[in-house]
Amino acid sequence: MGLNEIASVLKLIKSNPLSMLGIIIVATFIVIGVASPYIAPYPSDAWGYSYNLETRLLPPSPRYPFGTDEMGRDLFSRVLLGARFSLIIAVGVVSIALVIGVVVGLTAGYMGGFAGMVLMRLTDMFLAFPPLLLAIAFAATLGRGLFNVIIALALSWWPWYARLVYIQVNSVKNLPFIDAARIIGLSPVKIMFKHVLPNSITPVVIQAALDMGSAVLEAAGLSFLGIGVPPPTPEWGLLVSQGWALINSAWWLSFFPGIAIVVTVVGFNLLADTFQEVMDPRLRSTMVMRGM
Repeated sequence: MGLNEIASVLKLIKSNPLSMLGIIIVATFIVIGVASPYIAPYPSDAWGYSYNLETRLLPPSPRYPFGTDEMGRDLFSRVLLGARFSLIIAVGVVSIALVIGVVVGLTAGYMGGFAGMVLMRLTDMFLAFPPLLLAIAFAATLGRGLFNVIIALALSWWPWYARLVYIQVNSVKNLPFIDAARIIGLSPVKIMFKHVLPNSITPVVIQAALDMGSAVLEAAGLSFLGIGVPPPTPEWGLLVSQGWALINSAWWLSFFPGIAIVVTVVGFNLLADTFQEVMDPRLRSTMVMRGM
């Protein structure tokens, strides 16, 4: 990408308020996720190590912006730290699912034959079940825990990446520049990873951005069902679940973690739309011309 194209991309992003909003939300989420252990006003409350009857179930106030929970812990500190665990889950799930899905889809699409058929039938077997249902089954089998939640979600999501990569590879592998790479004697592995994959990756990157938000949402769903991250870890879904029993008398316990989930998911969806505009040359050119 040359300087002119970079300039057009930046112009496109700046001209779209929703793109800027998505970038700001995601950047804020990442910064808070990384820095939350150091910026939480009450670190012991954030980690769930404290218990104070005197501050139990206090409504939002200047001292406690999000109120306190049934243990007297500052909910604002716990929501801040929850961003860290949601970030770990999002990155872990998408990374593992991407690696498995890309390798399976790339191998099946480029090599074809019996090996490709076996890999795609295995993929279709996983795709026959709803991803959330598979994640619940895997999480219930593996047990509660941050790492187990990541593995459960990744195992339920990799087939979608495999199918997407498989379709893209089949549309690229017979193009003239791939035939030229075969003629000059490049190995199949080098052709797959150096020539085929880079020209098939755009939809995968867009899907990965969408799935970052979905990973946060589904991990929260597993925790809400009681098969996700165990207490006292301040994962957002667990905070919503713990506050649900007191929703009539202490609405803030579920409201603020729920808002954090919604804003984060919306931010990643907007970021995915931005990636689609930036990585599609035709759409990018059209948007830039409209902005001129």
